[in-house]
Amino acid sequence: MHKHPMINIAVRAARSAGSILLRNFDRVDTLNVTSKGLNDFVSEVDRSAEQAIIQVLKKSYPDHAILAEESGAHPGNDYQWVIDPLDGTTNYLHGSPHFSVSIALRYRGELEHGVVYDPLREEMFTASKGSGAYLNDHRIRVTARPDLRGALLGTGFPFRDQRYMDAYLGMFKDLSKETAGIRRPGSAALDFVYVAAGRLDGFWELGLAEWDFAAGALIVREAGGTVTDLAGGNRHFESGNTIAGGLKTHAAITKAIRPHLNEKLKF
Repeated sequence: MHKHPMINIAVRAARSAGSILLRNFDRVDTLNVTSKGLNDFVSEVDRSAEQAIIQVLKKSYPDHAILAEESGAHPGNDYQWVIDPLDGTTNYLHGSPHFSVSIALRYRGELEHGVVYDPLREEMFTASKGSGAYLNDHRIRVTARPDLRGALLGTGFPFRDQRYMDAYLGMFKDLSKETAGIRRPGSAALDFVYVAAGRLDGFWELGLAEWDFAAGALIVREAGGTVTDLAGGNRHFESGNTIAGGLKTHAAITKAIRPHLNEKLKF
């Protein structure tokens, strides 16, 4: 399978960050347990992982722009890398083994390439626009479930913005009645690629940052799925509110949560 050179560089960058995350993950147990101590530690790991990614990308593409969780926006040309060096920070801090590295590339605003890497499981999810989605070089597809019966969904609580909580809990309640179960593992990037790989049938979340799901959104689309905002439109990167899934699952989630949408949500 021939991969685009830009994907190969992104994979190299993700591996480089992943090795930093793994090396420090073993130290979580031995840390000073004050929350400041923990938060400083994870910020340091975050920053080192992000620097490792930027270093690899800049070496090959010195003129590209960058939008990264820790260091913000770095100016450049029409190409922009969107980076989350550690998605699942809270899990990481608690020694819970579920976190990832997410790297996407946009060209003039359009997603071109995406990589999500789970260093603990050695799982590398990749996609390039128009070329399908892969897990460690095997093609992946979303499930073709006809409705929500028996569906397994992923989600995340909107802890960053409490204004959404009531609407979200209403959605959660209605969806939990209709499905086989709802999981909240704590790394949105992995939730998206699990939808792409058919491990989850669908996913919804409110209040995400774009680096949480830029790569994941492309990987879901290339795996045959749909990614939209809560109203079925394309403002998900503006609002941070999103639904992902196979065509019918996506439609069923959209329908189930419609009664809970309100002006505050901005879809």
